[in-house]
Amino acid sequence: MLRSFLLAACLCAGVASAQTYTVDPVHASVVFRVKHLETSYFYGVFKDVKGTFTLDDDRSKCSVEITVKAGSVDTNNPARDKHVLGPDFFSAGEFPTITFTSTKVAEGKGGMLDVTGNLTLHGVTKEITVQVEVTGKGRDMKGREIAGAATTFTIKRSDFGMSKLIPAVSDEIVLMVAVEGGKK
Repeated sequence: MLRSFLLAACLCAGVASAQTYTVDPVHASVVFRVKHLETSYFYGVFKDVKGTFTLDDDRSKCSVEITVKAGSVDTNNPARDKHVLGPDFFSAGEFPTITFTSTKVAEGKGGMLDVTGNLTLHGVTKEITVQVEVTGKGRDMKGREIAGAATTFTIKRSDFGMSKLIPAVSDEIVLMVAVEGGKK
């Protein structure tokens, strides 16, 4: 999931020269939603998110690298967390990180940015394109320059080698990612 957490990579408008930001893990959210028994949704979060993004007026120079620790998953149920970390799903011992590295940024529809990159999950790398909303730029409480972005997208877990318990647990997973980063 997520070096696709990506996002902020492209808050490119109005940046005079390349500026690199470090993702603030306190102000980063990676949330997922799955359907259970084709009846109801449940949500989980990843608590350990790191990365950097570079912004520039020239969107082709924008980039993002995000790493999520798979073992930081929290579904608000310790027994379920243990199951999700095991071989039926994340196999977190074997595949401890989920990463996204951008390869291209382009202007999208309606003010969004199209960010293409490689998502590595469960040891499988796939190219995906997500639409990113630039949520803002400003200064934090200490006066440091900050920028933020968010995206919501869907993947199929079977595309990443996680097909156990389908359809009891949906194949489609909705990911919601929001990051804020401070300028280095």
